[in-house]
Parts: sequence; C-alpha cells; structure tokens
Amino acid sequence: MKYYSLNNKQQQVTFQEAVIQGLAPDKGLYFPEKITALPTSFFDKIEHLSNEEIAFHAIQQFIGEEIPEKELRQILSETLSFDFPLIQIEQNVYSLELFHGPTMAFKDVGARFMSRCLAYFNRHVEQKNTVLVATSGDTGGAVASGFLGVKGVEVVILYPSGKVSDIQERQLTTLGQNITALEVDGVFDDCQDMVKKAFLDADLNHKNLTSANSINIARWLPQMFYFFFAYKALKKYEKPLIASCPSGNFGNICAGIIAKKLGLPIHHFVAATNANDTVPRFLENGVYEAKPSIATISNAMDVGNPSNFVRIQEMYNNDLAVFEKDFSSYTYTDEETKIAMKNIYINSGYVAEPHGAIGYLGLKEELKKDKNTAIGFFLETAHPIKFLDVVEPVLNLKLEIPKQIESVLNKEKTSIKIKNYNELKAFLKK
Repeated sequence: MKYYSLNNKQQQVTFQEAVIQGLAPDKGLYFPEKITALPTSFFDKIEHLSNEEIAFHAIQQFIGEEIPEKELRQILSETLSFDFPLIQIEQNVYSLELFHGPTMAFKDVGARFMSRCLAYFNRHVEQKNTVLVATSGDTGGAVASGFLGVKGVEVVILYPSGKVSDIQERQLTTLGQNITALEVDGVFDDCQDMVKKAFLDADLNHKNLTSANSINIARWLPQMFYFFFAYKALKKYEKPLIASCPSGNFGNICAGIIAKKLGLPIHHFVAATNANDTVPRFLENGVYEAKPSIATISNAMDVGNPSNFVRIQEMYNNDLAVFEKDFSSYTYTDEETKIAMKNIYINSGYVAEPHGAIGYLGLKEELKKDKNTAIGFFLETAHPIKFLDVVEPVLNLKLEIPKQIESVLNKEKTSIKIKNYNELKAFLKK
C-alpha cells in the first residue's frame, strides 16, 4: 500500500515512511492510494468474530507486507486489550464507550497501535525518533502512556495552558522517562500550528520528527475499529445504523467513513460539535472558513480548523451534494450540553461527560428524520472522571476515582512553559 500527500498525489510513500514522517514534506496529510471493500461474507459473519480478528481484516490492506501477519496480530492484541461496551440509553440510542483503556480515552487505541508500529520499525535501528504532538485534552495522556519507555522514541507534548482538565494535565505531565510536556501560552490551534511548522523546518531534520496526532495515519486509521465493533453488536436489530461522533479534529468520524468505504453498513454519520462550528457552517453555505478556536466545557473539541476534514473531502471528491447524503453536522452550546447531561442522567441513570452529551444530541437530532426506523450510537470518548469539574456540579454527584486515574493524582506535575515557535525550536535543538 502506498500513501500520497493530499497536496500532491504524485508524492507517494510506504506505510512505514508515512508513519515516521507524520506529515508530507509539502504540508499535506497522507492518504491511502486505494480502499478495497471487504467481501460481504466478512460482514455476514462479523458477529462471530473477535474484535482482534475484525481489526486485522479491517486494517491489513493499509499495511500490506510491511508488518508480517504474526507481528501485526500481536500489535492488535496489545492495542485492543480492553473492552468497548455498547450501553443502551433509551430506545434506539446507544453509547459506545471508548474509555476503558489505560488513560480512559478513545485515543488509547490509536496511540497504542502507533507506538507498537514505530517500535517494530525501529527494532534494528539505532537512531531516535521524536514524536511531537499537540493535544486539546486526551491525546497527550494517551500518547504519553502508549509511548512510555518505547525504545528509540522521545515524546514531546504541547498543550494549551489552563485549557485542559486537571486530570488530563496530570496524565501528560507526571510520567517522566522519555515523555516531556510543553505548556503553551495559547490555544490548541497554536499548539497544532507549532507542530506542523516544526515538521517543515529543515533545521530540525536531524531530530526525525513524527506526529502522534490523528494527522498520522497510524494514529488515525485504527479509529475505524470502533465502528466495526458497534455494528457487530447492533447488526441483530436489522435497522439502518447512524453513527454520531463528538467532533473536534474530525479524526474519529473520518475513520468511520473509511470503515463505510470498506463496506461497513453505516447508513449516516453525524458530526456533533460545540461552539467551534467550522464544519456545520460549511454544510450550510458550502464555504470552508476556519476561525480561531473558542474555549468550551467540551475542551477536547475546541478546534477551529479540523485537520482531518480534508481527508473526508477527499473521500467524497469534494462533491458536497454526495457528501451530504452520508453526513450531517450540528452545533451545540455549553448550556445545551449541560441540559443534555442532566436529561440523560435523570432518564436513564447514565453519566455522560460533555463530549458524549454532544454526540447524544447530534444523534437525537438525526433520528428525528428517520421516524424510529433507524438505530444509532454515539461515541462516549472519555470517562466522566476526566471532566469531573464539569460533571459533578452539573449532575450534583460525586464520581468514584477509577484506578487508572488514581495512580496519577498524587504525582508531581512537570512541564516547561513556552510562548512561541522559536522557544519550541530551541527546546527541540538541545
């Protein structure tokens, strides 16, 4: 399998090269040269397959012979070593919980998969790679955990000062070893812009920089597994399936569309956003106009210029009319999010955090159009404890601290404060 830059289809690389480079030299995101649908027999028997077997068949074509089957299956076994339960909230509405991994966020899957791919590629190499990543919340903790102690890899995480939750911050600033956290005076978009600039800086070529954000194919592609797992559980209802994704950088929903291109019977996708409404506005007027991100209580989605949207446009050949048949997007305020959290808890006893609540709202809106003929799920992307400063006062309850979180609460935070790209560059050149 070859991957091309979305800025220049003639510029093609291998899977290994795309993983190590992260971003193409021309600033383009990498995209697979082809997507071959899986046979219908695979979906006919999917309910009888393990998650690891499903994941292997879904992703194998994107890796080809670059990682042998035995090693790839081992990588997937380690990546998917926790559950992905589907919880019924109300009639035709389910929550797909993606937070049962080590850092209690959906990004554990992509981070674990990528770290193990990189470790495989570095198995006979003495040179070091520097994984440079921007986080608006959960990416940093998942990457820190996934890459902790990986041979030949240094991890540098940029996060916006004061704009991630206390637990999120602790998860990325307390591990030490090969993990360094840089606290940026700015917003997530500033962090992401610095990361992209560093990749293109010739002065830093010797650092072998790569990204563990969803711009990296090895972080992004495994996110399609969630949609296969949900279909496996809901197939028995024989209803059109709607997938609602709380969307910030649009990696999850983009991976879901890849799953659909592979033949997965997803009827419709919903991108539910907070006040950062670049994509909903695009669907209204056909004009993609990024704007500075706005701080909200669903901070992991505070992205004004979602990187992965160009991949979605590529899959629909920039044809808005065709795209809208498969895709809707809605935006919700903090107040609407809080009301949804309360209603979910009152009606079902289920504790949703702000991102999941936005996914729920988007799903409910889309289900109105299908008059109870469809069934749907929303992604619950992080454990409510990650946002206890919002969840506890909104729902008037005290959350129990899971063991994964308890282990970091008493550790000392260590970060380096930076203000601009020059300070990042100076740090990386040390």
